Amino acid sequence: MPKATSKRLTKSQTNNALLVEIAWEVLNQVGGIYTVIRSKVPTVVPKWGSHYCLLGPYMPGNVAAEFEPIDVSSSDPYGKVVQKMRDAGYVVHYGVWLVSGRPKAVLFDLGSVIHRLGDIKYLLWEHHGISTPSDDFLLNDVLAFGEMVKIFLTELAEVNKGQKELIAHFHEWMAATGLPGLRRDKVKVKTIFTTHATLLGRYLAMNDPQFYDHLPFMDWQKEAQHFNIESNVMIERAAAHGAHIFSTVSEVTAAECRQLLGRNPDVILPNGINNQRFEALHEFQNLHLENKNKIHSFTMSHFFSSYTFDLDKTLYFFTSGRYEYLNKGYDLTLEALARLNHRLQTEKSDLTVVMFFITKRPYYSMNPEILQSRALLEEFRHTIDAIQRQVGERMLFEAVSHKDTKMPELNKFVDDYWKLRFRRTLQSWKSDSLPPVITHNLHDDSGDEILNFLRTSNMVNNKHDRVKVVYHPDFINYTNPLFSMDYGQFVRGCHLGVFPSYYEPWGYTPLECIASGVPTITSDLAGFGDYVQENVPDHDRRGIYLVRRNQKSFDEAAGQLANKMYNYVRLSRRDRIDLRNRTESSSTLFDWSNLVKYYEQAYVQAMQMDAD
Repeated sequence: MPKATSKRLTKSQTNNALLVEIAWEVLNQVGGIYTVIRSKVPTVVPKWGSHYCLLGPYMPGNVAAEFEPIDVSSSDPYGKVVQKMRDAGYVVHYGVWLVSGRPKAVLFDLGSVIHRLGDIKYLLWEHHGISTPSDDFLLNDVLAFGEMVKIFLTELAEVNKGQKELIAHFHEWMAATGLPGLRRDKVKVKTIFTTHATLLGRYLAMNDPQFYDHLPFMDWQKEAQHFNIESNVMIERAAAHGAHIFSTVSEVTAAECRQLLGRNPDVILPNGINNQRFEALHEFQNLHLENKNKIHSFTMSHFFSSYTFDLDKTLYFFTSGRYEYLNKGYDLTLEALARLNHRLQTEKSDLTVVMFFITKRPYYSMNPEILQSRALLEEFRHTIDAIQRQVGERMLFEAVSHKDTKMPELNKFVDDYWKLRFRRTLQSWKSDSLPPVITHNLHDDSGDEILNFLRTSNMVNNKHDRVKVVYHPDFINYTNPLFSMDYGQFVRGCHLGVFPSYYEPWGYTPLECIASGVPTITSDLAGFGDYVQENVPDHDRRGIYLVRRNQKSFDEAAGQLANKMYNYVRLSRRDRIDLRNRTESSSTLFDWSNLVKYYEQAYVQAMQMDAD
């Protein structure tokens, strides 16, 4: 693997350069690249200042809360180009992204060139041999975006007149359809293309359980035709070969690039995290307790109407992400949970593990029985609060009115109304049925792979199960009536994050756990896990556990995962607190302030190359 130069960007270099980052997910949250860019900005802006700018598509529904227009200035090269494009009839929005760092952002209205789509496609075919279908509306938008990016960078090079180094960093193929044209036209701009996950690799991994074994023998064109994504893959390959510097986010993905894109990455750009977003100083242990109690509230409403268990001996595990059953390792997680459940039952353990699967699936509605149970529990609490107030007031009066010091009979202080209400509410809440596994009514309940595994293995929240499962097919936020907390609070309230991915170019979810002081499990097939394996020798002690899946059978990997979860379950409360401290302190290893150096090295390499 080629190594990046060890040189860091100097102040002189950033003063004499313009850096433009281009992505479909600038102010447009679709996937992980939005998080990469947004979290990196606070580290980039202090070094680059006004010489830094982002380019993205204008999505009206997304910009209202995060975008603030600014006036163009004659001293601002980006503003000059915006004005030139406006004068030429293009609709271009110029402003500030209202996130930490407040970077400049240029957003293109794709309708400005959509009438020229036929010409854009013809030139893509004429100059680069890439044909595109007419009925792919997303691809049409991507091509329109690429054309406007190409126009912008061409005009920027003209305005710049070679006075400063001009660097354009493209993220993913959806931002880079104009990159091959820039190279063909010999525009004076140094280009960097980063693929965060090869398009074909994601498709193949989802459909081939032996993806890594078969990878060296795959014919990219045949496979792209099979999945009907040949045009997209050809655009990705053209960007990879056309860029001055080609990069990806991990050594794991680099192997894909060599086989499926036909170019070895020049540099690896690992993704960092902005720890300031998660920073809780010395309060993170208190925040864990506070948010764990909120999850306790959900657990009581979900399970305790059927049966109870000791909340002080209950641990919360979770996994989250896109619904990719094999890629995200949900299959491995379920198998390991079944083994853990059997082991804890055999030992007659009094511990309970509640495992949450947080993902996104099409559903009709929330399960009305779950909503009713939660409402009844709240009503029960209201009744108990009223009884407590009544008993407290009457008990005080009784105590000061009598000379003896005997403890009065408390039942006589409660009105018959509240006694009846207490019994009726409790009776309505109690249930003879098992607690549901899933919180929503899915469109395809019978075809859901998670549910089918749980049914087949009889892990359906039986009373004797030591591992309970809650499958929540929607992302968690404040508006969710079941949890009444945002995702970050939910993570802090859990004990362990479980992410043994089969295919994961990087993986932000384990990073978010670490930054919140929550130990996590990843795999060596995830980019993040591979980075940890190579760079953090004491990762176990830091609460970063690694399941080795590379060249291991499914059975071996499931056994590893089950053992790691079991070993965590066996930790004492004091040991878990100590581990959370070490985990939280490890987050600095992955902060952008440390990892941005890889990006800087890529920019130094680009500056040292010829622009044409």
